[in-house]
Amino acid sequence: MSGNAQQSTNNQPAEVGLLITRPRGYRVFRSAFALGRGRALDAEFVARSGAATGDRVLDIGCGPGDLARALAARVGPTGEVVGRDPSPQMVAYAAARTKAPNCHFELGPAQTLDRADSSFDVVTCTFVMHHIPEAQREAALAHMYRVLRPGGRLLLADTHPTGRVLPGAIRAMSRFAAHRTHDTAAGHHDDPLAAIDIRRYREPLSAAGFRSIEFATVPPIAGILLATKD
Repeated sequence: MSGNAQQSTNNQPAEVGLLITRPRGYRVFRSAFALGRGRALDAEFVARSGAATGDRVLDIGCGPGDLARALAARVGPTGEVVGRDPSPQMVAYAAARTKAPNCHFELGPAQTLDRADSSFDVVTCTFVMHHIPEAQREAALAHMYRVLRPGGRLLLADTHPTGRVLPGAIRAMSRFAAHRTHDTAAGHHDDPLAAIDIRRYREPLSAAGFRSIEFATVPPIAGILLATKD
């Protein structure tokens, strides 16, 4: 592994969730899924995260690094962005495409995050929670809380399609994703959109210690939860 990529020091659990191993194909899919507005979607995530000049940001499940690079541009040379992903292919691809010295990538899942307490101003985690095994999601949220400084902000996002066509298409894809990640949470069998509805994490976020938990939509495909660490 080269460039801005580094190996996480902790031992990963046997089950890290559904891995995406084809970065180029994923970028094409995401662009089509976002109706060609992938950059605009990332820009909206950056703006709503509250990231500012000089901040340290952790992007969990960074994938090919597009959002991490946008965040790095926002925080500037006095800030730092760390992108973390459990897929070696994604980490290598993101590092190879990133020239900014304030943007780095590491290998590892959200649920075994080994960064120091209170070491980040902002944590982002977009289109990732449904990839994490159900039994490990509370641990992932607890780590997000732990690594944020007091007053730090979390942006958690997942699919929230609008319109007439997108919901049907997402239902078909989410059934496949739920099967692969063994998401058998009670009450989410009949409508797969419920399994990826980011609003289901309001109570777990509160239980983890987050406050000021707010839901918002980013049309046409995303819903976000914004939360603050006391």
